[in-house]
Amino acid sequence: MHELATSAVEVSVVSKQGFWLLLEDNAQNEELFVPYKEFPWFKKATIEQITEVEHPSANHLYWPMLDVDLSVESIRKPGAFPLVAK
Repeated sequence: MHELATSAVEVSVVSKQGFWLLLEDNAQNEELFVPYKEFPWFKKATIEQITEVEHPSANHLYWPMLDVDLSVESIRKPGAFPLVAK
């Protein structure tokens, strides 16, 4: 059976304004801030829901407990991706 390669992701800090993600992909590390203002799906989420995140590919993040899919690029440049759901 062939396993899918995944990248590591960790939520490092959660605050009133948002949370920080640490992405590890191919020995490269990147920290990204996810502000609740830009990503309101997380504002009322529990710590457990926020920290249960998967990074199945280089540009894809998934929060299964919240059923939220985001591209990494949308976190890097939220202004380039209009908010679709509220």
